Amino acid sequence: MKTQPSATAEMPHLRRTLQARHLTMIAIGGAIGTGLFVGSGSTIAQAGPGGAVLAYLVIGLMVYFLMTSLGELAAYMPVSGSFATYARLYVDDGFGFAVGWNYWFTWAITIAVELAAAQLVMAYWFPDTPGWLWSALFLGIMFLLNAISVRGFGEAEYWFSLVKVITVVVFIALGCLMIFGIMRGGPVGGMSAALHNLTVGDAPFAGGLSAMIGVAMIAGFSFQGTELIGVAAGESADPGRNIPRAVKQVFWRILLFYVLAIAIIGLLVPYTDPSLLKSDVQSISVSPFALVFRNAGLALAAGVMNAVILTAVLSAGNSGMYASTRMLYNLAVEGRAPRIFSRLSSGGVPLVALLATTAVGALCFLTSMFESQSTYLWLLNLSGMTGFIAWLGIAISHYRFRKGFVAQGRDLGELPYRSPFFPFGPLFAFALCMIVTLGQNYQAFLGDRIDWAGVAATYIGIPMFLAMWLGYRWLKGSRLVPYDKMVFGRRVTEAAQEPTT
Repeated sequence: MKTQPSATAEMPHLRRTLQARHLTMIAIGGAIGTGLFVGSGSTIAQAGPGGAVLAYLVIGLMVYFLMTSLGELAAYMPVSGSFATYARLYVDDGFGFAVGWNYWFTWAITIAVELAAAQLVMAYWFPDTPGWLWSALFLGIMFLLNAISVRGFGEAEYWFSLVKVITVVVFIALGCLMIFGIMRGGPVGGMSAALHNLTVGDAPFAGGLSAMIGVAMIAGFSFQGTELIGVAAGESADPGRNIPRAVKQVFWRILLFYVLAIAIIGLLVPYTDPSLLKSDVQSISVSPFALVFRNAGLALAAGVMNAVILTAVLSAGNSGMYASTRMLYNLAVEGRAPRIFSRLSSGGVPLVALLATTAVGALCFLTSMFESQSTYLWLLNLSGMTGFIAWLGIAISHYRFRKGFVAQGRDLGELPYRSPFFPFGPLFAFALCMIVTLGQNYQAFLGDRIDWAGVAATYIGIPMFLAMWLGYRWLKGSRLVPYDKMVFGRRVTEAAQEPTT
């Protein structure tokens, strides 16, 4: 009698083929983008060089604590569902449901945001070509990179991110040479003149506390993407070793990139320079990086930086498609999304979930029907808010995970990686993230009349999240998971994949 192969052996599965270098670059690729290359100039113009650097340092500290929390969870339980699964097991079933769908929506909308940005970038070279053609082309490229295999996505993201890293390193090196008068284009008088830029007008802190709060919002959005390590953990070759390594390396590299780059721009260009005021998402082809490179005598600076910005846009969209696809796949595996989205191709890619995510990304085509910049800004605000909600979910999940772990008498030595700042880390991250989330558009409440249109565009993500969470609790009767009922040890991976009832 022949033995029949098991269904498990025949079924396609996610492939653990992402190496440490892929994880590192995936996180960098998600965080270094238009926020640094384009938005850094406007942050300096708003808050002055000192205010911008301080805001990024504070938000960077918050992100660091979030990364250590995520690192502890992901190294212990490396699943593609990541934050949604942690929230379900260690907070509340309904909370996990809302976090999962919220995160899928975050990155699905980010695809549309980045494709809208791509239209603005390509208009620099081809002003007469309809923008929707570029959106269709780049959406197709992102789909193919994700459809081939997870390794195909990882390699593409590795090289996309490498281009950005090299650009930032070259910028920092040239900037230092210009500041010390070794290379032309810096302030006349070298270092002393550069330091004088820190005292122009109200520098280094211009605009006061309100300006710093506004920059903190921008900084928070700029750092979004570092949490992609948690999603990629489910396809990491050795998550127990590679996740902690990526957490330790990525944060410091990203923070140094942002802080050093902003400091150099502030030293080389007075914050009152009109060119910096133009460098925002509404003028995406105008970059403070291009301004500095041009001052250094690089004639093709604008064109080169536009190409780098295009790379950043494609990288963020590529990462967004991966993250949202894996989240939708995991929601389906757990029974919180239609089961069809859990189907895998022979190469281990959740192809149906990828197709659904690509369809949502096609929202970028709206920019060919309406004025592209306003649509881009609306999508940007919506994506940013839902991203902060995901961060709040990470902080809450980690705090309760560790509390339950200890309450059940388990040995902390079981954890492949232990967050060194518990409980302060997740509590600090939660508090600051809550402040940033609620303060996203506090200006709308000032003045004689409340700007309800601005409030709706900015805060719509909050009632959407609460409706999903509370609605699920009401329908399913879910409650906060008691510490003594939390699942750890051998059953944790199985519990992560069990369908909810």
